[in-house]
Amino acid sequence: MYDWLITNAWVVWLALFLLLAIIEMISLDLYFIMLGVGALGGVTVALLGGEFWLQVVVFSVVSLLMIMLVRPIALRHLRKDPEGLRTNMDRLIGEDALVLEPTSRMNGRAKIGGETWSARTDDEVALQPGTYGSVIRIDGATAYITLRTTMPELD
Repeated sequence: MYDWLITNAWVVWLALFLLLAIIEMISLDLYFIMLGVGALGGVTVALLGGEFWLQVVVFSVVSLLMIMLVRPIALRHLRKDPEGLRTNMDRLIGEDALVLEPTSRMNGRAKIGGETWSARTDDEVALQPGTYGSVIRIDGATAYITLRTTMPELD
């Protein structure tokens, strides 16, 4: 059995590659796929008739190079946000806010993007119900709004 494994080491390397690829699909860390590429290096050396120790060395070197050189570049590209894309609460900044209750520095309510939010102002001026404001920042579950000088455009 041992002799068969040594003479057919490419099968072991290929099985290792498939196992690492499956683990990568579950983890999405980009470590296991880099090790998988190293295993493909081992497959290549095994198919070219290289000794087992050389297969292990090629696996190790290729894996290390992939982790140290390719993984950081891949992570940078994966985590790059498209220019101007705002998500979550950042997308609400600058949105119109319809004041539902008198809104001051202490309390108030406003409708922003179809949802009712607790609202506050940074100004000393209280906003009256029916007026429109503009969201200037979000702090927790509270929207800070300022009086809007122009009426919002209706769609």
